[in-house]
Amino acid sequence: VPIAAIASHSGPLEITAQSLAQLEIQEHFNIVKELGRGKYGKVLLVTHCFKGTPMALKVLPKASTQLRGFLREYCISLYLSSHPCIVGLFGIAFHSKDHYCFAQELVSGKDLFAVIKPRVGIPEPSVKRCVLQIASALEFIHSHGLVHRDVKPENILLLDKNCCHVKLADFGLAQKRGTMIHYIRGTLPYMAPELCTLVLLEGQEEATAPPLHVEPSLDTWAFGVLMFCILTGYFPWECCTASDDFYQEFVEWCVLEEKATNEKDAPSLWKRFTPEAMEMFSRILALDAERRCTVGEIDAHLVLAHTGRQVSIMDRQFILTPVCNTRKYPNI
Repeated sequence: VPIAAIASHSGPLEITAQSLAQLEIQEHFNIVKELGRGKYGKVLLVTHCFKGTPMALKVLPKASTQLRGFLREYCISLYLSSHPCIVGLFGIAFHSKDHYCFAQELVSGKDLFAVIKPRVGIPEPSVKRCVLQIASALEFIHSHGLVHRDVKPENILLLDKNCCHVKLADFGLAQKRGTMIHYIRGTLPYMAPELCTLVLLEGQEEATAPPLHVEPSLDTWAFGVLMFCILTGYFPWECCTASDDFYQEFVEWCVLEEKATNEKDAPSLWKRFTPEAMEMFSRILALDAERRCTVGEIDAHLVLAHTGRQVSIMDRQFILTPVCNTRKYPNI
């Protein structure tokens, strides 16, 4: 299989379609099984027909995939794949009659979503390992002027059940920092307020909105939501809009926090965290994107500081969706 492209030192986005070989999957790969499927494509477990190398082949239909978008995802993925906490690539990309494809390293474990215990989360030692590795990957991405834009448990792959080694995957929505976007994509619970205000009617294929500049602060927010999910087994909210009671309660707390008043008890879902942890979360999930901390400024030790006091979520009038049910939130 020919190598379609290699990222240059000057940047990840210089590869064109000219060297993209055309071949059929079955001629060069043995398909073992389907590993996963999403809105934009699927991932197949394959072995190379001649070398026998196992790979994860990402397959995107031409009917719904622009060549420019495919090349951007492949080039960004290849450019960043040297980091130990980012899924590696083989440097193999091609197109068939109906699909665009590229080969990634095979990560045999589950994704992070699959190991989150509903209403409980995952053990704190595992949380700490995850947080440190994901933060390292995001710092690396941001240092190269890029933004992932789809940080969520489903895109964190585990090499072992104890999260000793995890890898960030799926750069389908990744963009260069400062890119102006005119439509919104992502998974609602992880989307920052500045994105949620742009989302239009539910069910639209592409929610059009005034342009927004892509910044690392989008990843910081999503990372904060992810940390809450794996610590508690719940989302902190379903969407950052005025119609979400849980989000509005958090907003009210943030306003009091900024005023430095004494009347700033943590929102009910957050009472399990210490004041120090809440201070850290207030920086990670700052409502103003410009005041949000960077991923490198996140102190995992503070975030993991629990009071040990259980919170009776069932007493709430509106029951928050446990993480076990959140695959109902598709990418919009």
